[in-house]
Amino acid sequence: MKHEKSCGAICYTREEGAPRVLVICHRYGGHWAFPKGHVEAGESEEETAMREVREETGAQVRVRPGYREVTTYSPAKGVTKDVVFFVAEITGGTLRAQPEEVRAVCLLPLEEAQRRLTYAADKELLEKAKNMILDEKNG
Repeated sequence: MKHEKSCGAICYTREEGAPRVLVICHRYGGHWAFPKGHVEAGESEEETAMREVREETGAQVRVRPGYREVTTYSPAKGVTKDVVFFVAEITGGTLRAQPEEVRAVCLLPLEEAQRRLTYAADKELLEKAKNMILDEKNG
């Protein structure tokens, strides 16, 4: 069985004190999810997550310590894929969709992001990240 690994991030910022979560709509399939992608040679998991967020959304982010969740699924017959997710604060950049892979990029209130996400695994990741995102002292 072939094994793949990707890394991504649950990214957030605050607008008028309220957290907003970054979600993307994939060009192919139209599903809503968090930005993620394959690890390149020599990259750490955190570096991969930050690069993928930047490439897919234009956002510059800082990975927050204390959250590392792994989801595993089978994207194709004979293939398993681990995806490592971090929580990351948006620190700069200009939001824009990467035309090759991403149809739309949105910053949504927590509850709306939770509803918009397509897959249960992503909804669960956001639920686990919620306290960290809501904790302004550590943001």
